[in-house]
Amino acid sequence: MQVFEVKGMSCGHCVRAISKAIQQLDDNAQVDIDSGAGKMTVVSELPASEIIKVVFGEGYDAYEVK
Repeated sequence: MQVFEVKGMSCGHCVRAISKAIQQLDDNAQVDIDSGAGKMTVVSELPASEIIKVVFGEGYDAYEVK
């Protein structure tokens, strides 16, 4: 499981856009996003750098929390 801080999310549309973008790269990815807290957990074979790149492509900043 990977944990990220995501900046700029404010609504359900944000959550759906990010989740969909990640799942397009990994059909089996499990994405859980708390937009209010700005936190996202992802269970996936994708490396953190690729997930961050996808989130950035949707217009949000993401940082891995270790």
